[in-house]
Amino acid sequence: METIIKVNQLCKSYGTIKAVENINITVCRGEVFGLLGANGAGKSTAIECILGTKKQDSGTVSILGFNPQRDRKKLFEKVGVQFQEANYQDKITVAELCRVTQSLYQTPSDYEDLLKQFALWDKAKSQVSELSGGQKQSLFIVLALIPNPEAVFLDELTTGLDARARRDVWKYLSDLKAKGLTILLTSHFMDEVEALCDKIMILKSGKSIFYGTVREAIEASPYKKFEDTYLWYTDEEGKENESI
Repeated sequence: METIIKVNQLCKSYGTIKAVENINITVCRGEVFGLLGANGAGKSTAIECILGTKKQDSGTVSILGFNPQRDRKKLFEKVGVQFQEANYQDKITVAELCRVTQSLYQTPSDYEDLLKQFALWDKAKSQVSELSGGQKQSLFIVLALIPNPEAVFLDELTTGLDARARRDVWKYLSDLKAKGLTILLTSHFMDEVEALCDKIMILKSGKSIFYGTVREAIEASPYKKFEDTYLWYTDEEGKENESI
């Protein structure tokens, strides 16, 4: 299978804190990869280094064959990104933000179709600031998909969504995956990880403590449910480094 995301021996420190230490990830086309861990485990730093928005201390990263730092303009057309916390102009409407985003790409998806798919079409004329938390989260996913990307990075993608909306998002992403979209996501919802992810990595204190499938993680633990398994691996990580 074609490798879309390749991370080799990635390291990043902040002073004496090793935020990410020797991380290795391979994600093939059409796969969903889950990067998991408690707050402070290093997920945010790892994703920022993979995307090239933060420079790693050592190691290499390739997305679609490109170096994220050196080839950012080329990657811009091919990668979608949704961050959990994003800020936009107070007075901009949903439709205006989508049109602006669409204008940045050569072959974008139809944002109107995406708004309908994510139950936001009736909010097209509303200001982004007026949306509920769940609606904003859905909008951020729409914005990540507007580029019609080959790979998309989703950070806590269904936080704030109700159960029905979450499952609708899962269904839509599963359909895109079947068409070849590659997805790297973070999530604190273990049912979401079970439903979507082909492979996962569990981070603890910046190190990978598990890499493989959800089933393999369960089989290597004393538990039968993945949520219990995850808690066993992470062992209630402390919160002293939540920002990394």
